[in-house]
Amino acid sequence: MNTPFIISDSCSFERFREIAFHFVHGQEADVLLGSPELPDSSLSYLGIEPQDELVLQSGVSGAEIPAKMKEFCFSGEGPVIGYLSYELGQELRGVGSSKAVEFPLLHLKKYRAVLIHEGGNSSLKLISCDKTYRSSFAAFIYGIGPVPDVELPSFASDEICMSLDKQGYEAGVARTLEYIRDGLTYQLNLTTRFTMPGGDIEPIHWFFALHKRYPASYYALFRSGGKIIVSTSPELFLRVEQGRVLSEPIKGTLAFEKYSQEQVSSLQNSVKEDSELSMIVDLIRNDISADCRYGAVIVEDHKSVFAVDNLLQMFSRVRGELAEGRDCIDLLLNAFPGGSITGCPKKSSMELIDRLEPHARGPYCGSIVVIHGPQDMVSSIAIRTAVYDYAAKNIDYWAGSGIVIDSDPEAEYMETIAKAAKILDPESV
Repeated sequence: MNTPFIISDSCSFERFREIAFHFVHGQEADVLLGSPELPDSSLSYLGIEPQDELVLQSGVSGAEIPAKMKEFCFSGEGPVIGYLSYELGQELRGVGSSKAVEFPLLHLKKYRAVLIHEGGNSSLKLISCDKTYRSSFAAFIYGIGPVPDVELPSFASDEICMSLDKQGYEAGVARTLEYIRDGLTYQLNLTTRFTMPGGDIEPIHWFFALHKRYPASYYALFRSGGKIIVSTSPELFLRVEQGRVLSEPIKGTLAFEKYSQEQVSSLQNSVKEDSELSMIVDLIRNDISADCRYGAVIVEDHKSVFAVDNLLQMFSRVRGELAEGRDCIDLLLNAFPGGSITGCPKKSSMELIDRLEPHARGPYCGSIVVIHGPQDMVSSIAIRTAVYDYAAKNIDYWAGSGIVIDSDPEAEYMETIAKAAKILDPESV
């Protein structure tokens, strides 16, 4: 891989965001934005001028997928940016579905150039095989102007169509509780899809306005087949750095108006929220152990809490180290989709999800990925994620919650609505 060309060692995150807006708006670039307030998620990526892509549609067997991904990602220059859909996970796990597939199983791209910003040290680097492009780029970016300020849209309740409305969602929770009592699942992530008119919305301006107002660790804007995926995720799925593995599953949510340590303690001491997180942490440990060195998988910072979108979120860190002969794609596909958005046991929960949810998930609950090479990758869980469809002029957005034996149907519905608030009604957040 080309050695990164250092453009600046004093580029602020705000300046990088301006550069990213220019290329996303004017040259159809793809972008992943981190959060400068969080050193562990301070890397941002801008993919400029796609040169090659890998698109796998439904019908590809799960056995073929790893080889096709490795051939694309590990040959030639990188990094590779793209997404894996939730339905890829169904294919990998052998979970059948009669629902129409609305998105590719995966879409990955290679670019003429990838710009990388490291928020921790304010460095700006360019990876490109094109030396002419490299030499002209530094001078060009200094003429780029600010990101426009725009109002975030709100949607009236009569404009929003839900695949599972309040009655339907609460009925789904009640059915899930029956499945738990029958021993078919211990925890299940139940979601609904919101569909809203998007004709008056410019999705690129919307994405950057969301990031400025509601920053989170793993924002992404990715173009795929006439649609724009807008992910505002706070959740790391898998990071691999020189073979060192980290996953940060999120389970446990508490909405708040004013932050207080008492609320943090309330979340951490909740038996229900503790059981949600602990079950998923155990699942993640099992998922990554197959590709990690024996004895290397450990849990750290169990039941840590952070605030995002007026929500307290509880998480843990699961660490490991790739075993000899294993690479990041082995790890990614063996652990996919993330346990925090399926439930456990994973395959059984996914089969039940297909019964309970009338909608396809597509990129939502899949993963946005950046793959540098066999031992280096970053992937998020694509929650808090929307899709803007240019042809239909509408927006799809999904939200859900984790159901365990002591879940209350109405409380789970209200948690789901709280997670959707910054998209449906930003003024309420």
